[in-house]
Amino acid sequence: MTKPAPKTWPELAVESWMLGAEMGMVVWLRSLRMMAGGKLAEREAQRMVSEKVSAAMTLWPAMMAGGFSQSPEEATGRALAHYGKPVRANRRRLSR
Repeated sequence: MTKPAPKTWPELAVESWMLGAEMGMVVWLRSLRMMAGGKLAEREAQRMVSEKVSAAMTLWPAMMAGGFSQSPEEATGRALAHYGKPVRANRRRLSR
């Protein structure tokens, strides 16, 4: 099985823009939840901090899974995929 071709810089730029837009939506939805106050807001704040720490701590191993010979495009794609998963999950969860 052959490895798929890495995405081009324009494709990565569009993915980055889309991830940024989705992150903005998550920030907005979390802000609404926290402004409501109460136990739900407390849990959301704790969850937000723990997710951010976890994402930062697991980025390096995720990047190195591609090895030292990966191209900058491959590394960028890995970083976008790494951060995209929890962002999409949070958007779905908070949109309900």
